[in-house]
Amino acid sequence: MPLKSRISGTGSYAPENVLSNLDLEKKVDTSDEWITERTGIRERRIVKKGQTTSDLCLEASKKALEAASLAPKDLDMIIVATMSGDMPMPSTAAILQKKLGAKHAAAFDLNAACSGFLFGLSVADKFIRTGASQKLLLVGAEVNSRFIDWKDRSTCVLFGDGAGAAVIEPARGKSGIMSTELHTDGSLWDYICLPGGGSQHPPTAKTVRDRMHFIRMKGNETFKVAVRTLEKLVVNTLKANNVDPSQLAMLIPHQANLRIITATAQRLKLPMNRVAVNVDRYGNTSSASIPIALDEVVREGRIKTGDYVLLEAFGSGLTWASALIRW
Repeated sequence: MPLKSRISGTGSYAPENVLSNLDLEKKVDTSDEWITERTGIRERRIVKKGQTTSDLCLEASKKALEAASLAPKDLDMIIVATMSGDMPMPSTAAILQKKLGAKHAAAFDLNAACSGFLFGLSVADKFIRTGASQKLLLVGAEVNSRFIDWKDRSTCVLFGDGAGAAVIEPARGKSGIMSTELHTDGSLWDYICLPGGGSQHPPTAKTVRDRMHFIRMKGNETFKVAVRTLEKLVVNTLKANNVDPSQLAMLIPHQANLRIITATAQRLKLPMNRVAVNVDRYGNTSSASIPIALDEVVREGRIKTGDYVLLEAFGSGLTWASALIRW
């Protein structure tokens, strides 16, 4: 049984259509200055008509497989972390399996909202460690724009669409996933939610009129909990692995808000050149944000073999998670 798993290839994809803060000024009562100052977001990507979550998954997956020197037929498992799948059933992972032609792969979805990729990474790590999987594809993907209330200026400025993918294989040597940490506080579920469309509030004319099929968020409350929780999370993760913050080559946080990212970096006394930041270009892509950022730093050569890399996220549930990797 392998002692650990490793990420052998990464890939990402964002739609071509760019929606800037200046564009949003024409849609809602907001301003570029207000959005940038409070979130750090300057633009985000939005899918074109007819483009689906599985379409984004497909493009990111192709790049990850190429980076890992694998073909779709080599995969034995596909996990898609998403809260905005193509449809309630079947899973978006099953649709991706068909589009890829990965006939030998079991496939399923996982929903932990913005923490989804790290929850998925923890599950993938366990499958590899037990020997139940040898070639696993993990994708975080969202089409948030289809669930945004464009009349709600507090939420519509935050979210974008995109996908990121990683191939997970058994580790050899010292490199690999050192630990993952997962948390949930369901008592705060209503801080970020999409109330309509499930068994509690199935689709009706009334739920549509009441705009229940859009993301709702208690922004100030969520911000306070996120800052406090993530600071504790990253410190505990490093301490548990006997790694000093100064040893970190890269912090890859969930891209929700630049102020949260900066606060976490300050807590670790990390310079911002060792922190992955793309929230200004993509906004909050939920479960896709960490794998997109990871793919960017890998392709830019900002991490090398032997480096310590810390991933951390916070999202609806409320959920929060971390992963420490020896690259």
